[in-house]
Amino acid sequence: MSQERISQWHDQSSRYSTELRDFKNQVLGMLETAEKEREALRSEAEGAAVRVDRLEREVDYLETQNPAPPCVEVDETLMEKQVATAKQRKNEKYTKLTDCSDTIASVRAMKILKRFGSTSGLWTKDAAGNSEKIYVFDGTANDTVYVFPRMREFTLFSATRKAARIKLPYPWVGTGHLVYDGHLYYIRQQGPFQVIKFNLANKTVVDSSVFPAEEQIPVFGLSPFTYIEMAADEEGLWAIYATKENEKNICLAKLDPTSLDIEQMWDTPCPRENAEGAFVVCGALHVAYNTRLPSRSRVQCVFDVSGTLAPEDASLVYFPKRYGSHSSMKYSPRERQIYAWDDGYQIIYRMEMKKKLEV
Repeated sequence: MSQERISQWHDQSSRYSTELRDFKNQVLGMLETAEKEREALRSEAEGAAVRVDRLEREVDYLETQNPAPPCVEVDETLMEKQVATAKQRKNEKYTKLTDCSDTIASVRAMKILKRFGSTSGLWTKDAAGNSEKIYVFDGTANDTVYVFPRMREFTLFSATRKAARIKLPYPWVGTGHLVYDGHLYYIRQQGPFQVIKFNLANKTVVDSSVFPAEEQIPVFGLSPFTYIEMAADEEGLWAIYATKENEKNICLAKLDPTSLDIEQMWDTPCPRENAEGAFVVCGALHVAYNTRLPSRSRVQCVFDVSGTLAPEDASLVYFPKRYGSHSSMKYSPRERQIYAWDDGYQIIYRMEMKKKLEV
């Protein structure tokens, strides 16, 4: 009997020892798994903290780049006063600010840079500063402007990955916008048309003005999306527009770039019909015309606000045959060339200049 009990005891002891060992291994496995899960949770928590920190920095950056838009209200009394003042000086002879006496003789050269974006659009440099940046407005209505650091990046890369993006506080319409002396002057439509002055350095709206012209209509017969064409030349800032009151012809206004006040206004003899674009050179409006089935564009109406250039002495300037018609033409007084957008192609026209023959 004692031998049998001893054998049972050995069997039970062996079984308990095996179960204890299995339990120990199971506990060790569970502890190892728990330690791994704890380490994974710690890593995830650290990763989440890094992402939250990065997100906070990005939010701070976006707030500095795109501050809350100011409230742009229309002061009806001020607008009426501006209209009255401008009308008093309407069609007066302009007193020039510079000694610029050049006019366009011909298109000396044409360079096709690339094809980018929509059929219609605008590309330009700062007309007054020394910046080499390229500003691109793709289409005829949007709220984003692409900025390329130099011509090289714009020319070589087909996508916008080399471009910075500026999201404007208000959407723009048309292709009549302008970069001038570190500011973007762009057109906003909310009821009446507004000119928004946007500081490109700190990304804020500096000023805005309801354009004091009643019942505006598209300024160019072949570009129905543009109601105001902002332009710059050696004399400063201009606005090209049209109204129902004088619906057959194009109007011109000289603007104060600081306050956006209209200094003078003119009814020009240049017809809207078949006009596709316009620009100002040395105080003279140049209007480019085409046909509804696009052919060669040509400048066949020139209006000099100072009266220095006689209409019959203005050259009939033809642009080389291209793809379609221009949706924008931006004159650079610094480079004496035009940045044009033609059916999705970005083109540079280098101009041959000559002296005006005084009336």
